[in-house]
Amino acid sequence: MESDKKSWLRAFLLWGSRGMFAAGIVLLSLVGAATLQAKLYQDRAKQLIQSEIHGSSAGRIVVPATSIKENDILGRLDIPRIGISLVVLEGTDSRTLRLGAGHIETTSLPGEGGNVGIAGHRDTFFRPLRDIRKNDRIQIQTAMGLFQYQVDWMKVVSPEDVSVLAPSDRSVLTLVTCYPFQFFGSAPKRFIVRAHRY
Repeated sequence: MESDKKSWLRAFLLWGSRGMFAAGIVLLSLVGAATLQAKLYQDRAKQLIQSEIHGSSAGRIVVPATSIKENDILGRLDIPRIGISLVVLEGTDSRTLRLGAGHIETTSLPGEGGNVGIAGHRDTFFRPLRDIRKNDRIQIQTAMGLFQYQVDWMKVVSPEDVSVLAPSDRSVLTLVTCYPFQFFGSAPKRFIVRAHRY
């Protein structure tokens, strides 16, 4: 009887470990596929932005804000010192933030003046923000032109504190991501970077 219990326990542990191993493989495959999809999308979107910039540089084609739709590509955001170069899309839904950074709909568009808000995931595209410093340079390249910013400050706020996205008389850029950076699950805070246009 005792040996039957041991045999059953051994079989249970064996199949349990195999099941957990298989689940791990499936989860890693899903993460790998999502990462690959985002990388391929970023590469294709950056090429599209470059061709649009070169195609419109003579006439400076300006797309009216009213014609911008969810998931449209707005431009490319670069922070050279920390190695960020990524496509910014319109909106902040889960699909958008899986593929790049997202322009926060209630804020100004790049080139309009005011407060331009851009959000990104802390565990993918905006992870390098943990190393950002005051006076770092940020640029946003769109078909309308190149807009350059310099970092003024960084701070951590609660998710309910949306005052950082309030309209501004100055031309500013506000980057938003979850905080802390090394956190599993839904992070309790938001990390904010504020930069002024120069």
